[in-house]
Amino acid sequence: MKKFLLMIFLSLSFAWANLESGFDDLSNEEEYFFDFENEFSDELVFDPLEGYNRVMTKFNDIFYLYLLNPITDGYKFLTPQELRDRVRDFFTNLIFPVRLVNNLLQGKLNNAVEETGRFFVNTTLGVGGLFDAASAQGIPRHDEDFGQTLGHYGVGSGFHIVLPIMGPSNVRDIGGRVFDYFLSPLNYNSKICTIPESSEEALYLNLAKTINDYSYDVNSYELLKTNAVDLYPFLRDMYEARRDEAIAK
Repeated sequence: MKKFLLMIFLSLSFAWANLESGFDDLSNEEEYFFDFENEFSDELVFDPLEGYNRVMTKFNDIFYLYLLNPITDGYKFLTPQELRDRVRDFFTNLIFPVRLVNNLLQGKLNNAVEETGRFFVNTTLGVGGLFDAASAQGIPRHDEDFGQTLGHYGVGSGFHIVLPIMGPSNVRDIGGRVFDYFLSPLNYNSKICTIPESSEEALYLNLAKTINDYSYDVNSYELLKTNAVDLYPFLRDMYEARRDEAIAK
């Protein structure tokens, strides 16, 4: 039973990561959605799993609206902004190895140096990562994952796959997430430094990060839905476009 719950909540821990990677930068929503629909409305997409993907999109839609959103709304109501900021900064600092390794693998040495500098500044001046002291000193963060690393070296995305709870993805990014899983300290037992097959520690850490991250923009998914004539291809094309944009940077 514990292993089953672990898989569910670890999947949940990726749900917002997928939403965030596909649906960020919503500050100018109306202009962005208008341009997006014009750009991708006539594009043909190789989608051999479309039938399955549509069913899974409906399942995830129910999950996000009736489980993830209410839980996150409650958390946001009960948790002061200052505390949520500290939780966010702590987890961002903790998963520094994912960003460092992928910047190194892509040959972005200056980014890797800045990521290392951020880690030491935030761990020391930032009191163990509770404060983002590095950003205050003008040291930028460089978000990279292994899916982007594969894309950097020309690996195609493959066909689109909508995963249960985790949401939009593709063949390349699924492989990338497996690699990043083993890089993230969140998935290791802090006492014995091994992958925790049934560790409640990993479950709660991943769940806490997901809910806290999602609390900053609980309504983002519903906002997207209001701009979609057909939800599945809209989310699919937006996810793939944003991943391509991230790889091209």
